[in-house]
Amino acid sequence: MKADVQARLERLKCSPVDGQVLKQLIEAGLTWLRANQQMVNALNVFPVPDGDTGTNMVLTMQSAFNEIEALGHRGIGQMAAAVSQGALMGARGNSGVILSQLWRGFARGLHEKEVLDGAALVHAFAEARDTAYKGVVRPVEGTILTVAKDAAKAAAQALQETDDPCEILARVVSEADASVQRTPDLLPVLKQAGVVDAGGKGLFFILDGMLRFIHGEPLDTPMANVQPLSAMNLENAMDSIEPGQDYEVVVDFIPRETLDLPKFYLELEKIGTSIQVGEGEGMYRMHIHVPTEKRYEPIDFVMGLGTITKIGMENLIAQMEGIDHKAAGARIELLKIEPGQIAIVAVSPGAGISRVFASLGVAAIVEGGQTMNPSTKDFLDAFENLPTDKVIILPNNKNIILAAQQARDVTVKKVHVVPSRSTPQGLAAMMHLNPDGDFDTVTARMTKAIEDVITIEVTTATRTVEIDGVSVEQGQVIALVNGKLAISKPTVEEACLGALAHAQADKYELITLFHGEGLPTTETNRIVDVIRAAYPAQEIELQDGGQPHYHFIISIE
Repeated sequence: MKADVQARLERLKCSPVDGQVLKQLIEAGLTWLRANQQMVNALNVFPVPDGDTGTNMVLTMQSAFNEIEALGHRGIGQMAAAVSQGALMGARGNSGVILSQLWRGFARGLHEKEVLDGAALVHAFAEARDTAYKGVVRPVEGTILTVAKDAAKAAAQALQETDDPCEILARVVSEADASVQRTPDLLPVLKQAGVVDAGGKGLFFILDGMLRFIHGEPLDTPMANVQPLSAMNLENAMDSIEPGQDYEVVVDFIPRETLDLPKFYLELEKIGTSIQVGEGEGMYRMHIHVPTEKRYEPIDFVMGLGTITKIGMENLIAQMEGIDHKAAGARIELLKIEPGQIAIVAVSPGAGISRVFASLGVAAIVEGGQTMNPSTKDFLDAFENLPTDKVIILPNNKNIILAAQQARDVTVKKVHVVPSRSTPQGLAAMMHLNPDGDFDTVTARMTKAIEDVITIEVTTATRTVEIDGVSVEQGQVIALVNGKLAISKPTVEEACLGALAHAQADKYELITLFHGEGLPTTETNRIVDVIRAAYPAQEIELQDGGQPHYHFIISIE
């Protein structure tokens, strides 16, 4: 960056902003979002262990930055177009897809621009808003869409007083922050849960990161990254292991004095990565990934702050190697598609469920589900090389549908997305597959089939809340029926029975239970025996699902 441009950035007089400056702003937004990723993840409406909005937005932004990192474009229009392309291919989850649409509109507003001025920035924010709203079939207020709309309005109002893009950005960030705080007033479920919208908060962090870069403020210290202990979701520690992350260290401790969280994080960042901090009843839990030679440093550091009550240490590399061997021994046979046949791409959250999908004739499986939403590129990679132009996607999760639809929109193949919101819906749709049948007829039958199955998901509550009249205590077992919180009980058995009664399972013929990876086999069999006794007239099937987080996924047909 030229010295005079840098000086203007520091004084909030940053014109002209070209493509290279935009690259730095994108990196700043990504860095600040990543620093506050866990805070965004914790803003989950339902008390289930799938808070992944922050992760999805970080991965989407990382894909956008990867696209531009080595580019030398000076024109801001060219650079913005590359940002849009990277975000499009890396978009994950509903929040990531909407974020990619915001960047698409933003790039459209800067088309053929060499540098950024106030008017161009305002136009780009307006195009971002319009593109994102058009990309959602039923826009919901009180979400990231509302924050984008309010940001665009603030930009337009600021232009009446100044043409400086950095001053306009400052107004936008202020309004985005206020808009996030208003989201519970627009979306009652947020108010019930006592949280603001996660996607809107993520967008604020991206914009705020850009402004912090302009001010010269630090981007690596989160605003407040402490979360409830139950929301830390440490079982996913191996999902994103980077070079040098040899050991996972978890330390529970009680500090002698009030914990200075920003300073605490700064010291931990000198030691390792993947840092998380949870708090509950005066006790803190620190999670970090470190290289082998530093595996004892976090323990020594925390010991100087207070009393350690528990230490956990895992060799991540050894665990990853074990997982690889297990996966290699559990290969499944997928349907070999002939040219002209219909190919099914299904999203699966577990190895057992993948085997069931394979037995029903899917041509490709995309790993995904709660906390692991696949990207647009993941879908394209799954079907682009199949020897047919007829593809049906079963997303099997409400937070994956938009990414599947985005993949459909960027391919020349004939792709239809059956909007399955759960694994049971996807399996019900598979019963109507005819690879040699008429494409439109098969898709219509599959789409109708997903309406004829009831889905129950049983998991452990991550926090205390009351939603839709259901009071939940952290640590209780809860059940969602067709995606709606329905039951909260002390045990898995009671939650299953309560959910089956709530769904009136006695009026149906078949109950299929997919047990998760964390439920012991003896306990699984015992619970299934109890269910068989309670529903003697129904056919009860037990399948190894292998899904994380959820003790059971239950299908009722």
